[in-house]
Amino acid sequence: MSQIAFSVRMDENLKRQFDGLCQEFGMTPSTAINVFARTVVRERRIPFDIAAPEPEVTREGAMRAFLALRAEASANGLSDLSMDDIDEEIRQARAARRDDA
Repeated sequence: MSQIAFSVRMDENLKRQFDGLCQEFGMTPSTAINVFARTVVRERRIPFDIAAPEPEVTREGAMRAFLALRAEASANGLSDLSMDDIDEEIRQARAARRDDA
């Protein structure tokens, strides 16, 4: 099987840490990258979760979200819901989730 060079740019400190761990695993960085690539191709997915960090919740951000929801409710004619109406909406949503599970 013919081979081709593959160049990747990364932070110098990360490269040093990666090289050290690969050595501890008894493989070269090239072997580790090949293992990763083969797994991606075989499984047709990234073999680990990739997630964004949870956004920081601030009082200001929460207030902006609340005001946006209030404006949306008003635009949709839902601004006059009572607490009982809201509780019923929540109860129905929870029941639908249980039915879907």
